[in-house]
Amino acid sequence: MNASATIDRSKVKALMQTEQQLFVERHPRSFELYQRAQNSLLAGVPMHWMTRWPGGFPIFVAEARGATFRDVDGLQYIDLCLGDTGAMTGHSPQAALPGITQQLEKGITTMLPSENAFWVAEELQRRFGLKYWQFALSATDANRFSLRLARAITGRPRVLVFHGCYHGTVDEAYAWLVDGKPASRPGNIGPQVDPTLTTKVVEWNDLAALEEALRPGDVAAVLAEPVMTNVGIVQPLPGYHEALRELTRRYGTLLIIDETHTLSAGPGGYTKAHGLEPDILTVGKPLGSGIPSAAYGFTEEVGQKAHSVIQPPYADTGGIGGTLAANALSLAAMRATLEHVLTEAAYRRMMALGEQLEAEVQDVIKKYSLPWHVTRVGCRVEYLFRPNPARNGSEALAGQDPDLDPFIHLFMLNRGILLTPFHNMTLISPETTPEQVRRHTEVFEEAVRALLG
Repeated sequence: MNASATIDRSKVKALMQTEQQLFVERHPRSFELYQRAQNSLLAGVPMHWMTRWPGGFPIFVAEARGATFRDVDGLQYIDLCLGDTGAMTGHSPQAALPGITQQLEKGITTMLPSENAFWVAEELQRRFGLKYWQFALSATDANRFSLRLARAITGRPRVLVFHGCYHGTVDEAYAWLVDGKPASRPGNIGPQVDPTLTTKVVEWNDLAALEEALRPGDVAAVLAEPVMTNVGIVQPLPGYHEALRELTRRYGTLLIIDETHTLSAGPGGYTKAHGLEPDILTVGKPLGSGIPSAAYGFTEEVGQKAHSVIQPPYADTGGIGGTLAANALSLAAMRATLEHVLTEAAYRRMMALGEQLEAEVQDVIKKYSLPWHVTRVGCRVEYLFRPNPARNGSEALAGQDPDLDPFIHLFMLNRGILLTPFHNMTLISPETTPEQVRRHTEVFEEAVRALLG
């Protein structure tokens, strides 16, 4: 059963036109700035993916605080996007600002370590259970560096990823399944090489395909989120992670777990919450309260092997690291965030609100007998316009709705609520309130009534 069985698609399109007109009327200043930006910014935006916001042009932000922001037209919003996890801490969290601003006055980057470096490493060691740590400025870089080290350690050429995955702009992760066969992901811009030469691709939750891909012994590493998150939330089936770990060990393949989005599952991410045992772990986005920050950690055994391949005279020219990586400001931001913002107490509150949001959305779906569902990873909640949770990337991609997805985003936006673009993800920060969650549910139900009325 599909949502089209209960919702008139022509009505969705008519409602969308009304919402687009309303959006234009309410955002004259944003439109003016967007028009001006055409003269200096490619497509009028600082990053090309910003063209995908609904409404025809993006909102220009004037100020963001906590779980809200104000645009240049003076309109206030509840932010459930939170920078697609980059601001999961809330915007400019008050508890982190002293550590960040003090470091600004003491120096931003020196290419030398500070005490914050080992404080953060020790805290990540405690949270995630991996022995050694290194730092980067984005999860993309953390993943990229980890893959290079995995190849160097194992002497193997290939990487394995899951169809529909997203690990930033890592070239190897742009291999997908097209008609059941590995190919370059649709829309992959200017790949350096055909990604099928570097990467094997299987469906999430398909253990038989995973073992078949690992059996030849040419895969250096499996790169995986513990829960797929960029095509909707796709949970692992019971026992899947245990089997993934057993198979990678059996065939001598390293397991890299990317916790960048699943840090929503708890202070130690999904890894700590579910007792996973990765060889390498990567994490970025909210780690520095919005200051570019990322980290990647190793087990003791893998860390020692990584150290052995990063030796003079190539320690600075081997393709690992960057001049601004591990800068003093990023490390101060990570320490302030881990010590004062993403705390055990904050997570307990965030989780409770995530449960509230999930339950309220589910109640609306049930009330109106809609063939939709909602799913959650900690304080990250997503609803999809299909009856059952997807089991893999193909099902998740097939379940995306080109009519309802943009409509729900724009309907929410016109009523002061920002969802994550491209899919219907909502995220709870330490600053989010029960009233803000309830307001989301009220607007969600209002959208449902408009669709069914």
